Amino acid sequence: MTRIALCQIPVSEEPSANLRRALEAMDRAAGDGAELAIFPEATLTRYGRRITDLAEPLDGPFVTGLAESAKAHGMAVIAGVFEPGDGRVHNTAVAIGPDGGIEAAYRKIHLFDSFGAHESELVAPGDTPVVVRLAGLRIGLVICYDIRFPELTRALVDQGADLFAVTAAWGAGPMKEEHWATLVRARAIENTTWVAAVGQAPNPEAHDGFGIGRSMLVDPMGVVRTDLGPAPAVQTCELDPQVTIATRNALPCLEHRRLQVHRS
Repeated sequence: MTRIALCQIPVSEEPSANLRRALEAMDRAAGDGAELAIFPEATLTRYGRRITDLAEPLDGPFVTGLAESAKAHGMAVIAGVFEPGDGRVHNTAVAIGPDGGIEAAYRKIHLFDSFGAHESELVAPGDTPVVVRLAGLRIGLVICYDIRFPELTRALVDQGADLFAVTAAWGAGPMKEEHWATLVRARAIENTTWVAAVGQAPNPEAHDGFGIGRSMLVDPMGVVRTDLGPAPAVQTCELDPQVTIATRNALPCLEHRRLQVHRS
């Protein structure tokens, strides 16, 4: 069993305020025996034009603060940040080990140029899927809009992922909450893989529509083990690797694949 904390916090524009919330959440998670705490996309600062000014390198004060707390608690952490780039920033999920060291950083591949948004104006895309080992698990990193692209999670499971950690700042809107819940379950079912999906809680001071909550832990059969709803929450839940083994024995669909898609 691995104990995972879903840290569904609201996010403001101010990095120092967000760091305080994150550290408080880590204290709660550690007190509940969590081995891994997962935070939303853009935990560093809320989406907006200021992200290019507020972005920090991975050795900046925000990630350093998370790393110091991770080391103090002996707990791994995954959180969303913005890294400075050449004109645009990178939307990054950083993975920190229980010793405070940075184990991996995944730069979001699929940018949210949909529903009237234009993420690519401010964010440069990454190009490399990332699997990192934390808390005894092989974790594939996924950021928000990425969840709409099944080829990414299939690539991650082919790299050995037994959990997808999805960080998100999912936008509100007609049918979008239904899309979120359906897509998270679909990625679990089609890959017979656990999914821990953590979104921002709604921030009543913001009026941009980002953050619906609905953080979930979904098992390899697509059963929602935990759904935090819309309110801020930190909840620790258990991931049982035996469920993956039993599911894949009963439903060996990964072994039954016959089509390989090639792009010229």
